[in-house]
Amino acid sequence: MYLRKAKIEELDLVCDIIEDGKQQLADAGIDQWQDNYPNRDVIKDDIANGQAVIYNSDDHETLGVAAIVQAPDHSYDTLQGEWLKPTDKYVTVHRVAIFSHHQGQGYASKLFQDLFSYIGEHHPESESIRIDTHKDNKKMQHLIEKFGFQKVGEIVGVYNPSDICFVYEKLLTK
Repeated sequence: MYLRKAKIEELDLVCDIIEDGKQQLADAGIDQWQDNYPNRDVIKDDIANGQAVIYNSDDHETLGVAAIVQAPDHSYDTLQGEWLKPTDKYVTVHRVAIFSHHQGQGYASKLFQDLFSYIGEHHPESESIRIDTHKDNKKMQHLIEKFGFQKVGEIVGVYNPSDICFVYEKLLTK
């Protein structure tokens, strides 16, 4: 399996995966991504800025997507908490989704492992990785913690006015 940067002609594909992720969250009763975020313009910006990555199987089937955002990430300007390492040398992982027809096969865990390798290769200056998820998204919280992220606080109303999201950080070793 491998990660690669999404191309602008793949905008519909990336949006389809995100929409599928929105439906999975709705089906689970989680209020994350249920308004107009992330929308087509956000995804288009991710691709245009070289932040959107597509996760493929070895036979090139698309499994999922993520966005890797280099600092500064203004999503965290209102963090209620404290970073493990106050630094401007970090990347943030946003908008992670696995196609629903690939759920339950361990791809989310594999995606996280491959994200770390990808970040190490493409962002070697990074000292930490930051990520957040909705307070009700227990599956993502479990995955985040499983990979050694520590909860450092929360943000409120960043993506939608009523959203409370838990924020995590993982320090990288050189």
